[in-house]
Parts: sequence; C-alpha cells; structure tokens
Amino acid sequence: MTVLAASVAVRVGALDLEVAVEVDDGGLVLVGPNGAGKTTVLLAMLGVHRPSRGKITVAEQVLFDADARIDRPTEERGLAYLPQDYALFPHLTAVRNVAFGIRGRRADRLDKARALLERLGVGAVADRLPAALSGGEQQRVALARALAPSPRALLLDEPLAALDVESRGSVRAFLVAELRAQQRPFIIITHDREDIRAFDAPVAVLERGRVVQRAEPAALEKSPATAFTARLFGVPS
Repeated sequence: MTVLAASVAVRVGALDLEVAVEVDDGGLVLVGPNGAGKTTVLLAMLGVHRPSRGKITVAEQVLFDADARIDRPTEERGLAYLPQDYALFPHLTAVRNVAFGIRGRRADRLDKARALLERLGVGAVADRLPAALSGGEQQRVALARALAPSPRALLLDEPLAALDVESRGSVRAFLVAELRAQQRPFIIITHDREDIRAFDAPVAVLERGRVVQRAEPAALEKSPATAFTARLFGVPS
C-alpha cells in the first residue's frame, strides 16, 4: 500500500502552518475555513513552499527532509496537483493539455487523453483552447490532466467547485470511482458536505494552520469539535 506522509512546519505570510498527515489509498478530505492553510499543505507537499522543518515521503521515498537536506524538485515528486485556477496551458487544446503528462507514443497519449475527456463528459471540446471553454469545462479538463499520468498521489484543491449541480453529481461519481480504481493516496479540499460523504474518507479539519480534529465523516457530524465543523455538517450549535 502506498502512503503519502508529511510532518512539516511552513510559514507563508501571516500563516504559521504546522501539520502532520498520513494518507493511504483510502484518501483524506481536508476542510477548514478560508485562510486556514489547506492549499498551503498541498503546495508544501509539491515543493512550491519549502518547510522550515519536517519530512515528506511517498511510498517510503523521501521527497523532503529538512534535517537531511533533501528537497526533490516538484517535477520529480510524482504528485499530481489540481489547483483552484486549473492552470491549463492556454496555447494547448484541451486534449493536448491532458496528454501533456502522459508518457508513451504521441498517438497513444492523445488516444488516452481523448478517452478520459469523453468519460468526463467533455469529449466534444477536446480540440478547443482553454479560452473557448466554460469554467466547468475547464475544471473537468484540468481534472482529466491530473488523473491521466497515473501519479503516485493526487492533490485536488476543490476539484468540483466550478461545476453546476447536475454536472457536479456525475463528475463526483466518476471521481470517486476513479480514485477507488487507482488505489493511490489522495487529498481533496472541499467545502461541500455531499462531497465529504461521497468520498467516504477520513476528514482532517484545519484551522489557523493546525489540524484540530480528524475522524470519519459520521463521527465528525456526531461530535464536531469546533463551530466551523458544526456549521459544515449543519449541526445546531
């Protein structure tokens, strides 16, 4: 079983982040109020933000170790990241964006990319540039690009946020099935309780740069430790 683990301290602006997380192929849902440090956790794992101390590993390979002075470049970490702003290459069509990180023959890469776009319901826009896509279409293309190279772990920052209600349900079902099939660690940031229930993964609640509660969704709903968690699950305070 592949495990993604991080125990790090990072300071970014006014945010003082100190967290320890361990994620297997059952995944982890990361929630918290705005400014709590959720995205910073993912960026530290990627190597965008360098921790002042701590260690990050995936499948027992060290990606970062402050004491040992190990800091592998982002492109060598084997982690796929879906940012909130999608970060699609503006000069590449949707299908070429998805094919970008896939290894193999060009024709095979494009075939795999088209098939993934079809499964996400955006096959019809495969040959369009990102500027010609709606926000929801861009988000699904970005999700396909994150899934396509079969990374060692997935870091998804609100992957369903830009979708309308109808699309959100179908893409959520696809993503849940895909994550279970790939059997690799994943961290998903969301503010949606339906997402939390659907992914059926442990939930870590982050507030002011610290994990204040970690439990299964049902346990959080039954006994929320903070006012934020109570509001998230609609529990009367």
